[in-house]
Amino acid sequence: MMTTETTEAFAAVDWQGCALNCETCSYRELLAENRCQPQLACVFDRYALRIDRFFRWNPKLAKDQLRHPYFEVRAIAAKYVEVFHLPQLINDADETVRWSAAQRLTLRQLMKLRQDPDREVRIRVATRLPETDLISMVHDSDYYVRTIVARRLPVGLLPQMVHDEDAEVRGEVAKRIGIDWLSVMANDEAVTVRLVVVRRMSATQLAMLLDDPDWRVRYEVAKRIDVVKLARLSVDEDEAVREMVTSRQQAARSIVLRHSVNKGLYHENQS
Repeated sequence: MMTTETTEAFAAVDWQGCALNCETCSYRELLAENRCQPQLACVFDRYALRIDRFFRWNPKLAKDQLRHPYFEVRAIAAKYVEVFHLPQLINDADETVRWSAAQRLTLRQLMKLRQDPDREVRIRVATRLPETDLISMVHDSDYYVRTIVARRLPVGLLPQMVHDEDAEVRGEVAKRIGIDWLSVMANDEAVTVRLVVVRRMSATQLAMLLDDPDWRVRYEVAKRIDVVKLARLSVDEDEAVREMVTSRQQAARSIVLRHSVNKGLYHENQS
C-alpha cells in the first residue's frame, strides 16, 4: 500500500518495551507489499496511531487480533472488524476495548452493556440505545449516565426521574417534562431546577412561586405573571425584583392611558 505519510522519529517498540524485529514478524510478507512499515504502520507497535494505520491498511486482519494481549490492539481492531465479530468483546477485561466495541455493536448486543462496570461504557450505551430502551437505565449509579437518559427518554416516561438524587439530572428532566408536571417540580430543593421550571411555566402557573426563597426565581415570576398579581412582589426584599414590578406596572398604566386617550379621540371624532 502506497502512502504519503512519513515515519515518526521515536523508536519502534512493542507494548512491553521490547524492540521490534520485522524479520521475525508473522506479518513480514506485508512489508514487501507496502502494507506495513516500521515506525509508521505496525500492529505490534505500542503506539496507538501506528496500530490504527496498520488496520486501516489491512482491515481484514483486524479479526485476527481481537485476543491480542495489548488492550490498544484489541480496542483499535474493534473499529475495523465486521460487526458480527464484536460480541466477543462485550466481556473484555479492559474498559477501553468494551467502549470501542460499544460504538459499533448492534443495538441488540449493546443492551448487554447497560450494566457495564465502567461509566464511560454505559455513557456510550445511553447515547446509542433507542429512546424506548432507556427506561432500564433511569436508576444508573452514575449521575452523568442518568443525565443522558433524562435528555433522551420519551417525555411520557420522565416522571420517573423527577425525584432523582442529582440536581443536574432533575434540571434536564425539568427542561423536557410535560407542562402538567412542572407544578410538582416547583418545590425542588435546588434553585437551578426551579429556575428551569419557572421559565417554562405558563403565566397562570407562576403564582405558586411568588414566595420562592430565591430572588432569581421571584424575579422570573415578576417578569411574566399577570400584572394584577404583582402587588405582593412590589414590597419584595430584593431590589431587582421590586424594580421589575415597578417597570411592569408603569408599562401597564401607560397602556391603559394610551387606550383611554385613543378611546376619547375616537368619540371626539365621531361627534
